[in-house]
Amino acid sequence: MALRACGFIVFRLASSIPPPDNIEYLLLQTSYGEHHWTPPKGHVDPGEDDLTTALRETKEEAGLGAEQLQVIDGFLQELRYEVRGRPKEVLYWLAELRDPGTAVTLSNEHQDYRWARLEEACTLAKYKDLQDTLRAAQTHLEARQDKQR
Repeated sequence: MALRACGFIVFRLASSIPPPDNIEYLLLQTSYGEHHWTPPKGHVDPGEDDLTTALRETKEEAGLGAEQLQVIDGFLQELRYEVRGRPKEVLYWLAELRDPGTAVTLSNEHQDYRWARLEEACTLAKYKDLQDTLRAAQTHLEARQDKQR
């Protein structure tokens, strides 16, 4: 059976920059292994549903709770890959930080965080499937911004 994890692609809108360059993504740098950069995510606890896991893990890893996040409708990405020879599935929803000035509070699982625009985020996020997920989020958000104009 595959390991299952859930999390959020968290973004904020920088008010001083015009769209679509105003979208910044939150990436956390792990304090273990290769110190890779990743959105907040974690394993599903027994009896927990996927979205609850994503909310709990984002609160634990970045200090951002449901009251600070606005889940964006119509976006869900599923990644499948292997970790130490075992299959893993990761589900990512998209969530906007309601107040762009809200502080991020890291757990001991991470040593650093960064708000990055798409290209920098993709450079940090080394893995192609995560880069593709970030690009899909950007496309979704740009289409949403176009509708709101």
